Amino acid sequence: MAHFPYITLTISEIRLETPNTKSFVLRPDGPLPYLPGQFLTLVFPKADKEERRSYSISSNPHLGEPLTITVKRIDNGEFSRFLFDRCTVGDTLLTIGATGFFTLPEYIDGYHRYFFLAAGSGIAPILPLIKTLLHDHPSRKVFLLYSNRAADQTIFHRELVALEQTFPQFTVMFLFSSAQNLMKARVSKLMLQQYLKEHLPEEPDTALFYLCGPHDYMQMIAITLLTEGVPAANIRKENFSTVKPVVKELPPDQAPHRVTIHYDKKEYTIDVQYPLTILETAKRAGIVLPYSCEAGKCGTCSATCLQGKVWLSYNEVLLDKELNAGRVLTCVGFPYGQEDVVLDFPPLH
Repeated sequence: MAHFPYITLTISEIRLETPNTKSFVLRPDGPLPYLPGQFLTLVFPKADKEERRSYSISSNPHLGEPLTITVKRIDNGEFSRFLFDRCTVGDTLLTIGATGFFTLPEYIDGYHRYFFLAAGSGIAPILPLIKTLLHDHPSRKVFLLYSNRAADQTIFHRELVALEQTFPQFTVMFLFSSAQNLMKARVSKLMLQQYLKEHLPEEPDTALFYLCGPHDYMQMIAITLLTEGVPAANIRKENFSTVKPVVKELPPDQAPHRVTIHYDKKEYTIDVQYPLTILETAKRAGIVLPYSCEAGKCGTCSATCLQGKVWLSYNEVLLDKELNAGRVLTCVGFPYGQEDVVLDFPPLH
């Protein structure tokens, strides 16, 4: 582990957001640039290996807010329980840095309206995106549909209410599953259709939609948006699940292929053959690369394919424009074709 340039984070403050959610204010020991909507990958060393978990950054660097992650305690989540139950101010954590594609577009004013749909802790990466729009792009309309069980279990409830009162271009609708009014209890196809009819008078391609919550929640919303004419490229999803999908399809060929990796000013060459992915093969060779979920859902392991072809068994993070630019996910990537593969990883931190 010593050869990998991890960043050390010191916990400087802990805030209890709800009975099962805490925000951890972190002080890095070196530069740690990030964009609103990205996440930190924390490294948890063990005796003979390390575990990695990603947590959304809930702070906004453009507003001078200190680096903060917000963590919901999951009963069967080993590391969320460790952070929530055992970590105190002054403790240190390790990270490989920030990454993620759940960010605002390069040309923000190219879209008239921004819709955010979150459930539970899904608000963590969404809050800094909303703040950027409100503070830096006041002519954009911003809408938030936020689902929880009740008000006292709603992360950032007071802050969101205050933002709505401060910024007239911002509209929040809180949905509580405990509510008597079923139309204000959960997101449904009918409710979403009516909401769009009310708040999206223009063509659907003039709006961007950001979804963050459980898989079934996001799937239902995405399908509804598509049926209402929203282009798939205008729907962004952030997936917290690290469950590896069951993939029945095989790569175009399963022969061994030479893969050259450029990372951190070094070059590595490995031979990759199905059923091992590029990332798995690199790890077995002792090459330490960026990764987190190992399920094709977070994008930490992404690289640019400069030569050859890489087949992805699963992809829930890269958009068509990124795929067309040669981006691949090494955790679900298999080389194929006649040419050797050359991959270039983005620079550290």
